[in-house]
Amino acid sequence: MSSNPISAVTSSNFMADVVQRPGVSVVRFWATWCPPCRQMAPIYGELAQELGDRAHFSEVDIDHAPDVAGGLGIRSVPTMLIFKDGELVDGMAGLAQKAQYHARIQAQL
Repeated sequence: MSSNPISAVTSSNFMADVVQRPGVSVVRFWATWCPPCRQMAPIYGELAQELGDRAHFSEVDIDHAPDVAGGLGIRSVPTMLIFKDGELVDGMAGLAQKAQYHARIQAQL
């Protein structure tokens, strides 16, 4: 666990970091005031460590990039979206077990 495998996405780099990136990109939408988001953070970190060689992991703080969240129709946090070659292919809203997230990501690899 030397470096953080999760990149922070903002309005200015969302296109380059997620939409224009080939392969699978996993994006977590969260907020600092959201208790389930804080519970999801270590799970998401583990997923990034385990699957980071096959998928790109990033996260969006909805308070810092509300236009990104709004543009994707994010209505609640935490939400995880999965993109493949820039296209939205799957997503999950709410806190879930690590195995559920893992299975959804694995299905797109």
